[in-house]
Amino acid sequence: MRRTKVATIDVSVRPGRRSQGLMRAGPWCVKVALGRSGMRANKREGDGATPRGRFLPLRLWWRADRLPRPATLLPTRRIGNADAWCEDPTDRRYNRPFRRSANEPGDRLWRDDGFYDIFIEIDHNARPRIAGRGSAVFIHLARPGFAPTAGCIALRRHDLLMLLRRIGPKTRIAVHN
Repeated sequence: MRRTKVATIDVSVRPGRRSQGLMRAGPWCVKVALGRSGMRANKREGDGATPRGRFLPLRLWWRADRLPRPATLLPTRRIGNADAWCEDPTDRRYNRPFRRSANEPGDRLWRDDGFYDIFIEIDHNARPRIAGRGSAVFIHLARPGFAPTAGCIALRRHDLLMLLRRIGPKTRIAVHN
């Protein structure tokens, strides 16, 4: 992939592997992990599916204690140890970040496993936010062997860092079967 900004990223399912896919940006193509339930147009909270559709990258989140600020044209935000993402459809903060107390529920962004050391927030279920239509759908780091995600798109660290250098706020992310 050339070092120019790409207009569109295409994510599709690998034939016969519903929880794995391919991400293409021009001639660049890399393997990705998808949700354990594959892709669904009608995404629901907790269904384990990666939402099908067209999305925009909103922001890069990263752990400054683990790596320097990555090169990107996206807005950035450091992850703090109290940052979390609300996954409760009954909460007014649903599908938004918030500062979490030690005993409060929510998907903690400061994790020991490293999968959220760097991730891209996308605009899935953002405007309008609809309770129960899925939350915390990110592009983040993959588990060993590209194990399935809970609905996110996951890449190797090297590939995610390369992607970040080539996308901007207007880059389209097309996710389809």
